[in-house]
Amino acid sequence: MKIAIGNDHAGPAYKKAIVDYLESRSIEVINFGTDTFDSVDYPDFGHKVAEAVTSKQVDLGIVICGSGNGIA
Repeated sequence: MKIAIGNDHAGPAYKKAIVDYLESRSIEVINFGTDTFDSVDYPDFGHKVAEAVTSKQVDLGIVICGSGNGIA
């Protein structure tokens, strides 16, 4: 299984925990998110995850933003 993950500046720590968990279970993860807390626009990362899912590059996608409302 392969999963894409993307996040804005509100989610690097949460993303790291998720990636660590998935990789500990031998799930391949493609990171489209930021790894810093510097301000970024969540759509930039959400679109990359969505494109990876729709093109079947990955099986599933996970997206993270500060409230969850914006990325939804």
